[in-house]
Amino acid sequence: MIIGKGSENEPLSEIQVRELCSDAFALKNLCGKKILAIIPDTTRSGPMDMMFRIVYGLLACGSKTLDFLVATGTHHPMSQEAIYQHLGITKEEHINTYWKTRFYSHNAMDTGHLKHLVTFSEDEIAEISCGLLRKEVNVTINTMIYDYDVLLIIGPTFPHETMGFSGGHKYFFPGICGEEIINTFHWIGALVTCPASVGIKNTPMRRLINRAAEFIPKEHLCVNLVVKKRDIYGLYIGPPKETFSAAADLSDKIHIVYMDHPFQRVLSCPSPMYDEIWTGGKGMVKLESVVADGGELILYSPYITHLSGTYGHLLEEVGYHVRDYFIKQWDRFKDYNTNVLAQSCNVRGIGTYENGIEKSRIKVTLATQLSKELCDKINFGYCDYRTINPEEWKDREDEGILYVPNAGEILYLLKN
Repeated sequence: MIIGKGSENEPLSEIQVRELCSDAFALKNLCGKKILAIIPDTTRSGPMDMMFRIVYGLLACGSKTLDFLVATGTHHPMSQEAIYQHLGITKEEHINTYWKTRFYSHNAMDTGHLKHLVTFSEDEIAEISCGLLRKEVNVTINTMIYDYDVLLIIGPTFPHETMGFSGGHKYFFPGICGEEIINTFHWIGALVTCPASVGIKNTPMRRLINRAAEFIPKEHLCVNLVVKKRDIYGLYIGPPKETFSAAADLSDKIHIVYMDHPFQRVLSCPSPMYDEIWTGGKGMVKLESVVADGGELILYSPYITHLSGTYGHLLEEVGYHVRDYFIKQWDRFKDYNTNVLAQSCNVRGIGTYENGIEKSRIKVTLATQLSKELCDKINFGYCDYRTINPEEWKDREDEGILYVPNAGEILYLLKN
């Protein structure tokens, strides 16, 4: 059963959010339970400070334990101070007001804190991936979950370049799991290609994480948000699969913009919350479909300073290429982390690789703090961001020029 409410036009008030959460938590009878709340890191927008206050206020008194775990997936773990800022509290408030809770951050690289959950056979992966991939996959998950009775997912749903839409069980995989399943579904997504999966609710990747979640031996409850910046337009509380479905339906209406025609040049300005290509590359994948064949997308962000805090050295080594560049040279790349290869494909975009010649459908240019030498090395165009005045790009759609501020969460598609 889902308790929730959503609208394309009118956000929910904090009072409404609290009432919906109160009704849903009462229905689940969480008194005396040990609860682990799983929340996103700072690469996802939304009023996590408000949600923290509401959830703590409703559950801390009656629960036996109420702790919070940041689902970082492949991102860097967050420090305690960063978590405090994320949730809008201070260390002193933690000690004096929110003393019952503890804060943790997942680290996918710390195998000592992972436990084997299930092994999928080659046949199972082939079936789930519609024959795109055949391999055995060991699924691991953060050992913390075994210390609690209820896993409470709290987070937003947006169109997502790999999964189709974020949210739901994605907070387990990749949120708090090990690398092997992360690499697997990201590579399946790359094989499908981003334009063929982003903004689609039911994908092979979603089927994989839903299947893996069936083996988590704990009660699941999801508070699924649909947000615009800090405003909540949809709130659905209940089982993760059902709440995700409802949230994705609303996200489809709120977070997808349909354009009448493609554009020869697009200036994509990722949100300042992205400081690396690993996350800021969303400003490419959410706009790729509206760039005309042979057109150019400029990823403009003075805030982007590096490729990835986790995988930067591998991305620099591999570069960014179209999918077939890797597939048709698999012996050369088979030992690389497929999550890295998937990121490379997604941000470079679709194209071909024939007779040793790589052709991308569109040109991708970086106007960031990355140097020209690095851009040349990793197969991107380069532009000095200081030479670009975003104001000059505005209101020129009739000229075939599109300006997109705060890119990364809104998906742009062409009308059929």
